[in-house]
Amino acid sequence: MSKEIFVGTATALVTPFIDDGIDYETFGKVIDFQIQNGIDALLVCGTTGEASTMPDDEHLEAIQFVVDRAAKRVPVIAGTGSNDTKHAVYLSKKAQTLGADAILSVTPYYNKTTQSGLYEHFKMIASSVDIPMILYNVPTRTGLNIDPKTVQSLSKIENIAGLKECNLSQAPHVIANVREDFAVYSGNDSEVLQMMAIGGKGLISVASNVIPKDISTMVRSWIRQDIIAARELYYKILPFAEALFIEVNPVPVKRAMSFIGLDCGKCRMPLVDMLPANEDRLVAAARKYGL
Repeated sequence: MSKEIFVGTATALVTPFIDDGIDYETFGKVIDFQIQNGIDALLVCGTTGEASTMPDDEHLEAIQFVVDRAAKRVPVIAGTGSNDTKHAVYLSKKAQTLGADAILSVTPYYNKTTQSGLYEHFKMIASSVDIPMILYNVPTRTGLNIDPKTVQSLSKIENIAGLKECNLSQAPHVIANVREDFAVYSGNDSEVLQMMAIGGKGLISVASNVIPKDISTMVRSWIRQDIIAARELYYKILPFAEALFIEVNPVPVKRAMSFIGLDCGKCRMPLVDMLPANEDRLVAAARKYGL
């Protein structure tokens, strides 16, 4: 039986913050906006959601809120990764109890490990839950890459269902050697068509926070083999998507949310406001896009 969690586009949700916690009123509006504009799944408490700044009680409250607000309209993927395996197991078990449809688990950062250590880390997390798990490979953030052979070995574990891959150069070697129903998703908006052309199943997107309809339409156009429509949207989206990474994610995307009337507040320290010159570039890209 296939364990694909979604095919298409998942939004890596921003988390709207206020001084004393999460702005749940705005968070609810963001979630509804995503679903109303065709997004296929939601990721809560990922990198874009600033999970690394959340204490456990807040982290779990955010997962519960998204599960409840989504109300089974789309699958909810909970970010539960940690560089402490026991902590990742704890968060993953809690996410399952809260009703998440799947978990996303990032490679251990800072302390890092070997490839055999990665295998044991992810195996232990996967064995602690019954819901599907997506691996998250983002070497630029963690300083650690999941090698294709390690992904191949991990794909033999039944509930490890996919990979969010931010290392496009190795993606062909991953896709060629994993089991048939193992889904590989692009972790970069700018590389989604390249990933899908070699067998990827879609995108876990940052830009879709701001432009969910166009992102989901682009991906669905590719899936139904309307290559011209997908390519046209891709080249329209690309400059704006790249502008969202002028500074470290999610600083620009949270600023861009205010352009569409969904003010999600500031990022938590150590992230700070954009440099004025970079904000000017982001505003220019948004205006050119038509926001």
